[in-house]
Formats: sequence, C-alpha cells, structure tokens
Amino acid sequence: MATDLLYVLLLYPIIFILPAWIANGTPVIFGGGAPLDFNRKLGGKPIFGRHKTLRGTASGLAGGFIIAALEYVFFSLPLELGVALVIGAIAGDLIGSFLKRRIGFKEGANVLLLDQYSFFVVAILFSLPFGGLPNYIGIVVIVILTGILHKGTNVLAHRARIKSVPW
Repeated sequence: MATDLLYVLLLYPIIFILPAWIANGTPVIFGGGAPLDFNRKLGGKPIFGRHKTLRGTASGLAGGFIIAALEYVFFSLPLELGVALVIGAIAGDLIGSFLKRRIGFKEGANVLLLDQYSFFVVAILFSLPFGGLPNYIGIVVIVILTGILHKGTNVLAHRARIKSVPW
C-alpha cells in the first residue's frame, strides 16, 4: 500500500516528466554554435536570441528521445507520450524565449515563471492527447520539483562555467 502510494505520488510523476526535463536541460551542456533563428529579427528584435542554437535544440531533442525510448522499453510508457513531452518542452522553451524578446527582455534576463515553466506547461499540453498524466498531487509534485531542479541545475551549471548566469 505505501509502495503504491509512493509510486503514484512521487515516482510516476518523475518518470512521466523526465523526457521533458532532459530535453530542457541537455542544451545547456551540449548547446552552442549557430543560433536557431540565424540571427534574424522580427520587428527589430531577435526571434529567439543567440542562446537558442541548432546544436542545443538537436541535443535537447536527442536526449529527450533517448529517455522516452528507455521509458518505453523499461516502463512500458507510450513512446508517443514521451515524444510529445520532448517536442512540447523544446517548443515551450522557444516560445518562452520568443515572448521574452517581444516583451523586450535581453538574452540571459531572468523572467520569473516564464524561464522556469514555459517548457513544462507546453510539454504537458502536448502530452494531453496521449494520456498518462499523473494525478493532481503528482502534477503539484512535478511543479515543485521542476522549480527546485531548474534553480539547482542552473546554479551548478553556472559554477561549472557552462552558463554565464545562475538562472
């Protein structure tokens, strides 16, 4: 009984969201290179900015897809669910950057909630047609863990000199 509760409230939500987390975090490690928007502008402002790169996007997709495939093999989670979470995470991050540029925030600026959760919200929306969403408590757990992990991993990446800012 306690094991089932632990699985439903903590383990399944983490397993569920892991492809999106990996897709969002991998570009920090493997990104760089040519900007995804090729330095083009829209309304005189960058579309995404220099920090959204072809290599970062590709590495995020690859890392997330690998986790989705492993979860399919080891946990029998639907592959299309994992793929939707990965594509949604990348799309959400890009939407967040696009909105930040439209609002006028410079690259690297910390915009509360948008930076931490745009990838998450869009990943969840993309996953809805495929089912498997954790229960409400599981979603709350994911929201809290996403905030904690986002802050913690960014601080570590900054200390490791992978990121120029700790957010």
